[in-house]
Amino acid sequence: MAAEFIAQQLELAKGISPLAWLTSTNERGQQAFAQAELPTKKHEDWKYTSLYNLSQAGFAATAPEAQAHAPVIPGLSAHRIVIANGELDTNASDAAALELVVRFRDARPEQQEVIRDLLGEIKADRGHLFADLNDASINDGLFLLVEKNQRLEHPLHIVYANTTGDEAFTVNTRLLIALERGAEATVIEHYAGDDTVDGIQNNFTNAVTEIRIGDNAKLVHYRLQLMSESAFHIGGTFVDLQRDARYEGFHLGLGSTLTRNDIIVNHNVGGSHCEMNGVYIPQNKQVVDFHTCVEHKAAHCTTDEIFRGIMNHKAKATFNGRIHIHPDAQKTLAELSNKNLLLTNTAEINTKPELEIYADDVQCAHGATVAQLEEKARFYLQSRGISKEDAEIMLSFGFINELLNGLNDEEIGLWLRPQLAQRFGRSDDLSAQLTGEL
Repeated sequence: MAAEFIAQQLELAKGISPLAWLTSTNERGQQAFAQAELPTKKHEDWKYTSLYNLSQAGFAATAPEAQAHAPVIPGLSAHRIVIANGELDTNASDAAALELVVRFRDARPEQQEVIRDLLGEIKADRGHLFADLNDASINDGLFLLVEKNQRLEHPLHIVYANTTGDEAFTVNTRLLIALERGAEATVIEHYAGDDTVDGIQNNFTNAVTEIRIGDNAKLVHYRLQLMSESAFHIGGTFVDLQRDARYEGFHLGLGSTLTRNDIIVNHNVGGSHCEMNGVYIPQNKQVVDFHTCVEHKAAHCTTDEIFRGIMNHKAKATFNGRIHIHPDAQKTLAELSNKNLLLTNTAEINTKPELEIYADDVQCAHGATVAQLEEKARFYLQSRGISKEDAEIMLSFGFINELLNGLNDEEIGLWLRPQLAQRFGRSDDLSAQLTGEL
């Protein structure tokens, strides 16, 4: 079935209406994907995550045209773009947002040249199988360029909303972000199912985001995955940092049939900083896999990475965080922490924090924990008249609340809390307590 899946995806890729100026990208991706094999558990990076269900489902159909319900973040003054089943929905998107970005299909010759120069360069030589598939299929995308010393006054909120289809379908999305010297921006990538549509949302999203942050520039980046439980999602986020650049990322994965995210950050020049936090909360039989890699290639760079996971029912999660310190990366300061909470005896977490150091003047630390709820804390809450069930829920929510409190945009945290509370709260009153509404 693996070979059949690759053949089906190649057939879809070759059936697109290509953009002439991206032909070389398509051909390169098709050649690479045709020679690839779906990884199995014998591949170290896929040891704990199976692609069997993905290969069985096929996803051999193109995405149907649709108008999806795109959620709004209350209180957040943002420019919004809506992508429904992989196609730009201009009616649901803000005019101001459409002026901020360049759609690949509408790019002028000079814009095409800039996009072509950046596209694929940030993720080059990564051996990312599904990034090759994205190259093979690319015939549209969004390009955000923030020019020298400019600052976006409002966040850019990109909503990727998938609906249902008569057949299992594939969506490939591409986002390219470039911040020039001294620029600042906030970008929210929001992957959502359409709750207004009945039926199983049997779709596969293959999303690639490439980010280049110039000298002394700053990007605040949210990647929020709140998809249908039946969906499949594989994402690649590739970040290049120049001198004194700053990347602040928050990655949320609520889980689906398969959710896999690869995040690669490159410290290319001295003085750059990466602050990356993440939360994953799979339940039922959902699967979530986060693989992060921070490459310290230059001196005087810093990384602070924190990921926390809560696994419930028969859910399964994998976290593999790697920090690679190259020989020239002296004076590096890097810390990696991964903490996990298992709510049942049938939930599973595979965690592997890694430090690979080839420089002798660095300060680095890493660690991982796997635990269940603390009995003393639960007993304390019960002694205050809280039921055992509600005490467990409150302690679970508190495990991730610290990261939500640290978000740059308070409105996003306020919007996420009720949705996360629903994962734990058994009553409206308890959910209100968890979100601070009572």
